[in-house]
Amino acid sequence: MRQAAAVQQRERAFSALTPEGIMQVRICGVPVAELVALVFVGALVSTSALGAERDAHAERPWMNTALPAERRAELLERAMTLAEKIGLLHGKVGTEFRGEPLPDGALGSAGFVAGIERLGVPPLQESDAGLGVTNPADARPGDGATALPATLALAATWNRELAFKSGVLIGTEARAKGFNVMLAGGMNLARDPRNGRNFEYFGEDPLLAGTLAGEAVRGIQSQNVISTVKHFALNDQETGRLVLDARIAEDAFRESDLLAFELAIERGKPGAVMCAYNQVNGHYACGNDWLLNKVLKGDWRYPGWVMSDWGAVHAVDFALKGLDQQSGEQIDTEVFFAEPLAAAVAAGTVPQARISDMVRRILQSMFAVGVFDAPPATGEIDFDAHADEARRVAEQAIVVLRNERTTLPFGGDVKRIAVIGGNADLGVLSGGGSSQVIPVGGPGSVIPVGGEGPIPSWRKIVLDPSPPVLAIRAHVPDGEVIYNDGRYPSAAAQAAAKADVAIVFATQWMMEHYDAPDLTLPSGQDELIRAVVAANPRTVVVLETGGPVLMPWLDRTAAVIAAWYPGQRGGAAIANVLFGAAEPAGRLPITFPAAETQLARPVLPGIDLRDRQPFAVDYHEGADVGYRDFARRGLKPAFPFGYGQSFTTFSYGGLAVSGSRDVRVSFEVKNTGARAGYAVPQVYLTAARGKAERRLLGWDKALLAPGETKRFSVAVEPRLLANYSSEAGQWQIAAGTYEIALGASAEEIVARTDHELRARTLPP
Repeated sequence: MRQAAAVQQRERAFSALTPEGIMQVRICGVPVAELVALVFVGALVSTSALGAERDAHAERPWMNTALPAERRAELLERAMTLAEKIGLLHGKVGTEFRGEPLPDGALGSAGFVAGIERLGVPPLQESDAGLGVTNPADARPGDGATALPATLALAATWNRELAFKSGVLIGTEARAKGFNVMLAGGMNLARDPRNGRNFEYFGEDPLLAGTLAGEAVRGIQSQNVISTVKHFALNDQETGRLVLDARIAEDAFRESDLLAFELAIERGKPGAVMCAYNQVNGHYACGNDWLLNKVLKGDWRYPGWVMSDWGAVHAVDFALKGLDQQSGEQIDTEVFFAEPLAAAVAAGTVPQARISDMVRRILQSMFAVGVFDAPPATGEIDFDAHADEARRVAEQAIVVLRNERTTLPFGGDVKRIAVIGGNADLGVLSGGGSSQVIPVGGPGSVIPVGGEGPIPSWRKIVLDPSPPVLAIRAHVPDGEVIYNDGRYPSAAAQAAAKADVAIVFATQWMMEHYDAPDLTLPSGQDELIRAVVAANPRTVVVLETGGPVLMPWLDRTAAVIAAWYPGQRGGAAIANVLFGAAEPAGRLPITFPAAETQLARPVLPGIDLRDRQPFAVDYHEGADVGYRDFARRGLKPAFPFGYGQSFTTFSYGGLAVSGSRDVRVSFEVKNTGARAGYAVPQVYLTAARGKAERRLLGWDKALLAPGETKRFSVAVEPRLLANYSSEAGQWQIAAGTYEIALGASAEEIVARTDHELRARTLPP
């Protein structure tokens, strides 16, 4: 009753208030007058903002984010003059180059395409590449970046998540530095282990390469930075790359190199594809109508743009053959996509519609990735966190090739260690060329190589600043670590003889534009290793290489690990694996041959020819690249694709295959050892309709505790069970029995089962 009376009293008092009195009432301590004013002003501001947004969209309708990227590109292209369109179709080297100053507005990088201020089109600031953000010739003085392990090392992780995270790292740093295009996504198949750029690529298998490249591209573009995939296609060696003609049958091409690109494009949706220097079946890759128009844009319905490699354009009619943008125009004999292209449009030899298509493809990718709506913003980079990420990749990439008498991991009995060779007191090796990253704080050391040939100024060995010697000493604070530079095998042997264990760091420096003439370790390192092993049988060899090497001393070593080019925390990663602080998780993404006579081409094509002398390479192995060629010819490699030891043991069982259209393979893996370890079970096709085969169908990876059993289920990509018919222009699965196997590598098959498939044609 009292509450009701109080309410009635307040209602009578409120109704008696004058308008002026109402305005003095306080709500939560604030006069109603002020609240009304705030609401009114807010409404005006909101209405004004909406109006301004409507006006902006009316003036620049392509900035309406509610529209799809394709429509936005169409609206913007229609607003452009022909001169503005042509300006978007060619770009310069993004640094001072051949006497030309830094392009106006360029940050200092690999490439620059001017924007269109009138229409709000940002410039394309293009940087190399897949190992981190580069700074060519210190164009941006002192601007370092996180130096990731080599792409081949990333492939050795067989880890989709790490590939994506590496892409995120690169995209984050690129955007913070002002770049909106990364010339990343290198993924040419390793048809020749002597290729100077294999370290930039994802190995020899199309499924592994396409999957991990796609994840890396997806990671970069998640940060509103466009990524390419490159070099499209068959840029599988550096010797003669500007003049060689790569020849291959269409069906084999579709099932190997092209399949890798197709899978990466589907998974990563890259904004651009960079075409290659070489010819493909008689036509330059950047002016190859079949490759660019028929396959990429036609069969695959690729919506983005094709940019040339720097200096890969030879004629204006490349525009008709599928090329959309000329890059690094000063390197070509002419800026074909400037005045000559405009003249061709005026003459009617290049239709206006083709120019519109070229422009829209570029703009569509810019809109799709977010270059317009989320432009680069200079900001702080957590380089310490990124360096830790680089270390994790390096640890997961290390492959234990040999481990006799459980030499690794080192135990408490290891007190005196001799570390020999490889500049291990200065840092770890990185690969050279356009992908060269200068780490934050500068390199550990730069060693000029000298010599003549193409791009001699790039012939400098850059060591990432993570000396293995220091990292090893940190693991044995009460022990003694002695370093010997390895220049004299006799002195190295003396040091090794006095140690509990000897660790030899063997290096093979590789770079763009140069292939290795053979697979031996350079500079007499094989002799060094022989001398050290003879002095101390407990010798571990750490390989820092750009790919496979021959090991004539292998059976006399205690252990061998492949560390690749391990990045700016590589020394710490190597030491962590040697001492068991990190579990070895890497598996080979490329076959290590026992001899060069096992290679599809024992002599590197073109190695004996003069520079610029044209020649052809016949890829007679077709789709049987690497391990598939070894299996077809019954050859036993030194170490097969997919191989890698652990510090524990695993058993496999319960193999089962289900499905006819959507095939899945399930199985169990148990850790039968005494410590945790990474299992990397692999599924292979080993026979199709009675014919021997060898194709990776899928894989998984997991860290298993001692005694832990995990059930895996792997979905099989249908194209890996099919063959491509060039006559029908389709992927076809033939009816019959398919033998599907489970293994620890391409050669270590532990279980097999037959599975029946019905005939069907895969949808385009």
